[in-house]
Amino acid sequence: MIDKAKRACRLEDFGDGEFFEPLSRLLEACHREARLNFIGRMALGSDVVRILRNRLLLARDRRLYPEIARQKIREPLFIVGLPRSGTTLVHMLLAGDPAHRAPLTWEVMSPSPPTQRDRDRRIRQAARNLAVLRWLAPTFESVHVTGAELPQECVSLMSPTFMSDQFDTMYNVPTYRAWFFSQDLRPAYEFHRRALQHLQLRQSAERWVLKAPAHMFAAPALLSIYPDARFVQIHRDPIEAVASVSSLVTILRRVFSDDVDPVQIGRDALSYWSQALKTFMRVRDQLPAEHVCDLRYENVRRDPVAAARRIYEHFGWPLSPQAESQMNIVLAQQSSQTNGVHRYDAAYFRLDGANRFAEYCERFDFASPAPRQRTECAEVAVGR
Repeated sequence: MIDKAKRACRLEDFGDGEFFEPLSRLLEACHREARLNFIGRMALGSDVVRILRNRLLLARDRRLYPEIARQKIREPLFIVGLPRSGTTLVHMLLAGDPAHRAPLTWEVMSPSPPTQRDRDRRIRQAARNLAVLRWLAPTFESVHVTGAELPQECVSLMSPTFMSDQFDTMYNVPTYRAWFFSQDLRPAYEFHRRALQHLQLRQSAERWVLKAPAHMFAAPALLSIYPDARFVQIHRDPIEAVASVSSLVTILRRVFSDDVDPVQIGRDALSYWSQALKTFMRVRDQLPAEHVCDLRYENVRRDPVAAARRIYEHFGWPLSPQAESQMNIVLAQQSSQTNGVHRYDAAYFRLDGANRFAEYCERFDFASPAPRQRTECAEVAVGR
């Protein structure tokens, strides 16, 4: 795969940082544990070569455009919280403000070069890739709205390090997962910063607006690279959130494997997200209170623009009429593009570790969670 990427780009230099061990561990786990079907094997190989090519091109671009390294990333905003708690919707709304910059799906898939050259071609290619995903997983669009020109989770910017939880989401790779969780993720966040510099050269704005629930797990590493970061944390009943994300992971993994265990997915989700919450709560307690804005999931669903307005008030940012108007346009567009309702049975995942979230529930005034009986849930995709 490394040789194939080099031949395709006619480049040899992958830039600073080590990636061979994480890539090797990922591929070994996929080979021995993931039970990939034909589509899974094809997708893994294609994705890895694409990521390696991107890494080669990013390294080349930093040599060709020395001004990339001079880009300053100041006070980036990270939207966090349990997955399926409205982080995507809030991200889309804030990204609608012209003062803000968010990584777009096409930029993450094809970040080179850091100029307008081939922009339209790269957008079309990203749209084709997403169309293939919709064909392979037709129910996915009812879970999570996608689009080549929509804001994208920024953990994808770290994929060239091969230290990212996106791989664990797509494939059942427990040995890679255990290894990844024990690593110092500062090199991955340093690569994240370099990727933002790269994208910022093409288009800058007053601040970066970024989003990924997984940042909670890696908060110490994140703050080591972005000590002036600001956070929005969205709060939802933990068991509802974990059941919903377990459903999403099950849908994705069934594209790539014919042997998917929803109970194990639920068990892993309980373990990971309870630890992620504990890590982030410990870290946020060391930050100035004004650096973190709290929102409730039900308030985001009830009035998304009012929730966004609350963020501006907390951080003392001016909210222009143009920005608020654009947020309403974004909201209307996403509502019109929602293709159905995400339905799942929480009992399907046997989430019996609710007491892991007791401290969080007490702090943020959720009823003490208890193991759910058979409960069918429904969510509108735009509300995630």
